[in-house]
Amino acid sequence: MQVRVFAFEDIDEGLPLLPLAARRALDHAGRRLSLAAWRTLDLPARVKLVQLGGAQQVPVEQVCDVIASAVPPASACPVRDGSELSERPTAVKALGVSAAQWRRLGPLERFVVAHLAKRQRAALLRRALGEMGQGDGTVGHDGGGDVGAAPGDGQRGPLDGPNGEVAQARGRRLTHLSASGDAHMVDVADKPITKRQAVAAARVVMRPATARLVEELSGPKGDVLAVARVAGIMAAKRTPELIPLCHHIALTRVTVSFRVEQAAGVIQVSARAEARDRTGVEMEAMVAASVAALTIYDMLKAVEKGIVVEQVVLLSKDGGRSGHYQHHDPCEEDSA
Repeated sequence: MQVRVFAFEDIDEGLPLLPLAARRALDHAGRRLSLAAWRTLDLPARVKLVQLGGAQQVPVEQVCDVIASAVPPASACPVRDGSELSERPTAVKALGVSAAQWRRLGPLERFVVAHLAKRQRAALLRRALGEMGQGDGTVGHDGGGDVGAAPGDGQRGPLDGPNGEVAQARGRRLTHLSASGDAHMVDVADKPITKRQAVAAARVVMRPATARLVEELSGPKGDVLAVARVAGIMAAKRTPELIPLCHHIALTRVTVSFRVEQAAGVIQVSARAEARDRTGVEMEAMVAASVAALTIYDMLKAVEKGIVVEQVVLLSKDGGRSGHYQHHDPCEEDSA
């Protein structure tokens, strides 16, 4: 049985993340598996689940057997057996995947395309279609013809999504580079002062027993989260000293919060930064989340050196010329 992990998923051979084939297997079985639970499965079990998800017909009983040892156990969710993918979903049509392209896709490929289309991941969808042999990843005409040509520069194509992510990127240059390609600090003197805010997150993965020490305030260095919170706030205020081309911003508020998932061995870190200034506070929020997570590691490394800091991500930002941004993860836990 073939193991199908797509290159665009960027998952190495150790399968630290859930490939979309595994998500399809779980959907057919009506099960949802957290990332922490996935990582408690040994590699042969992960490979087997990917194989089952790539089959024409997913053997549900085998899926349940494979994930039986996961900790925490898989939770129940509505069964999606793929029957809804016999016709192109609305989200797939909206992003311009032609009827001809859809007909050429196998069950796993349809699942993948629907998953990406639902999340409006236009760039990844282009890569996926190319990898699946659908031309060069460009879209076709909705009338059912063959694969069409990619939209030209400056044009809005059907895969650009409702927010125009791809169209907005065309014609832009990196503002931190001069015309000659030299790095420089952006001049924001003429930009208006507006309210800016950003939220970032990080995950710290450890053994459940280590997470229990955090909840019980019995770590070797004391109150782990109290120290990590202060570290995150301090780091946000020193962002320009850490990130070379960042501006000094008069922060009005920085908050760092945590959610301990003791059974899963996960601490979720959330950081919010706010200011009234000429430039955004995205980096301040991300630095706060990162340093808070690293401080958790430092506070617990005497107990467990294999703690993993992962998924540092900007969740949202508001203010300024670019307006609102909301993160959409192509590998969210809920499947298409």
